[in-house]
Amino acid sequence: MGINASIDTAVPASLFPLFADLRGRAVLVVGGGDVARRKVAALLETGADITVAASVLDRGLREWVERGRLHHREGDFEPAWLDGVMLVVAASHDRAPNRVVAEAARTRGIFVNVVDDTEASTFHIPASVRRGRLQVAVSSGGAAPVLARRVREKLEAELDDSLGVLTELLARERARIRRRFPQAGKRRHFFERLLGGDLPRLLCEGDEASAKLAFECALNEPDATRRRGSVALVGAGPGDPGLLTLKALRALQDADVILHDRLVGPDILELARRDAERISVGKRVGEGHDATQARIHALMLQHARAGKRVVRLQGGDPLVFGRGGEELDFLRAHGVAHEVIPGITAAIAGAAAAGVPLTDRRCARSVTLLSPRGRTDVDGEALAAPGQTLAIYMGVGELDALSHLLIASGRGADTPCVLIENASLPQQRTLAGTLGDLPALAREHDVHAPALLIVGEVAAHAQRAMHTGRCRGETASIAHAA
Repeated sequence: MGINASIDTAVPASLFPLFADLRGRAVLVVGGGDVARRKVAALLETGADITVAASVLDRGLREWVERGRLHHREGDFEPAWLDGVMLVVAASHDRAPNRVVAEAARTRGIFVNVVDDTEASTFHIPASVRRGRLQVAVSSGGAAPVLARRVREKLEAELDDSLGVLTELLARERARIRRRFPQAGKRRHFFERLLGGDLPRLLCEGDEASAKLAFECALNEPDATRRRGSVALVGAGPGDPGLLTLKALRALQDADVILHDRLVGPDILELARRDAERISVGKRVGEGHDATQARIHALMLQHARAGKRVVRLQGGDPLVFGRGGEELDFLRAHGVAHEVIPGITAAIAGAAAAGVPLTDRRCARSVTLLSPRGRTDVDGEALAAPGQTLAIYMGVGELDALSHLLIASGRGADTPCVLIENASLPQQRTLAGTLGDLPALAREHDVHAPALLIVGEVAAHAQRAMHTGRCRGETASIAHAA
């Protein structure tokens, strides 16, 4: 009980968040070094009438003074410099002079920020995210500035740049909106329908012409603002959530329904909107690929026609050895609004995880991506041509046949190879060997899908990565397994 009471009494009063209009207002920044320069740089964007006070200015501040962007007071601080000032920033490198400035400002009732001195400050400069006129500010009241910056970084990733365009549109049309909906309640419902409809998505896609039509329709026909459904074909990458693109992350957080493959892991699905419906559409036991694909098509159409935002989430990239092409044709044929958000494909992720360049001007000037599973028309002679790297998907069950085909077609049995299982994930394994020995190595280590095979001289880099400890996960080579 006593502990709780002491904690409660130590909690400071809440800060009042405030966005100040400083255009033409007098602002004083005391200090002439790099800290003061960073504060001045932020203030210059506000249109404030800035004076910097210091005996010596660093180069950046001097240039701004010479260009007339700010004024300079030379010498030691005097309280009279605060006359007519609205805001003060004490940004010298010495605590004692900063405290003198703070006390003088407090005496005059002027807001003051003292760099790295929470107790002496009467306002704090937050970490902020800007999208045009739209600003989001984050502050810990000076208690944990690094944490505030981390939160800002997350917001930077999540907030699309199109929000700035959307803000400008609403500002430009504000008078028309108020005339059309003079009652506050109806105006609020209009905004809810507008922002829940197609307009934000169209701006995000860069289709400003369609966005303008959507706005006019919403303004003039408020009953017609029901959101149109859409489908995004999204690449989930190799499995590591950190390798999702920002656009993929935003799509997941905006989705109503997520149709995901079996290999899309829970860590990625966890990033989606909490109330989004998640439907696994991976191939079921005993179900053919065509039946699975027909079900995916039916689900996309059903939910899109119900006005929902659908994310079709596939491992890697949806247009590389997926059925993204078939799905695009289906969506076009049925008039469903759609977009493709590419992901990092297995060839890129697996090579990076194994420390292998796919091309190297010394030995490999081309890359061939191949999925041999179930194929009988593989051109061995073309694949055996020198100076190229083979990145082979879904080939674990075909290793014996692949090895024999490539060697028979002219690839040397000593050609370096690397097999990457579960690329980018904590359980990743990297096995390096030669084309002739690869099948035995895979059996020895019981390799299972998903795994990527890289064949070519560049694969020798994997051995060097293993020896230097730069290869992620469990590693082995044919020499170790022998």
